[in-house]
Amino acid sequence: MLPEIRGNALELDLEIDPRGAPMVELNVLRSPNEEEVTRILLFKNRDITSRFILPQHKLGVVTLDGTRASQLSDAWSRPPETAAVRLDPDEPFRLRVFVDRSIVEVFVNGRQCLAIRVHPGRNDSLGVSLRAQGQDADLKSLTAWKMRSIYAQAR
Repeated sequence: MLPEIRGNALELDLEIDPRGAPMVELNVLRSPNEEEVTRILLFKNRDITSRFILPQHKLGVVTLDGTRASQLSDAWSRPPETAAVRLDPDEPFRLRVFVDRSIVEVFVNGRQCLAIRVHPGRNDSLGVSLRAQGQDADLKSLTAWKMRSIYAQAR
C-alpha cells in the first residue's frame, strides 16, 4: 500500500524497472481489503514472437484489468485490455496513469495507451498499491498529483 497516495482523481507518473520480477502490479481505486480494485499489470521480456519486432527489442505486455473494480450489482465489467509495447533490453516501464473517478487511462513509455471505464461503488475505493511478483522490482520514481474538479465548488 502507498498510504500517502489516495483518491479517485489522480495523476501518477512512475518509472518501474521490473528487474527479475515476472510481473509488477499497480493497483488504483483500491478498497482497503481489495473488495474493489482496478489493476495495471506489467510483464517485461515476454516471449512473444513477431516479425515486426527487431531482434534487439523485446515486447512488454501491459494489462488494464477492471474485472474487480466494482461490487455494484448493476456494474458490468468488461474483459481486461491488453497491449504489447516494444521495449529496449534495459528500458524500464514509464507510466502516466490518469484516474478520473470512472475512467482509468494508462500511457506506457510514450508508445502505448490503454483506457477503461470502471464504476467503483464503495466510498473507500481510493487506495493505490504496488507489488512485484516472485522477485523484487525497482521503483525508480513516483510522483502523484490529486486533480481537482473542473466545476466550481459551492461556497
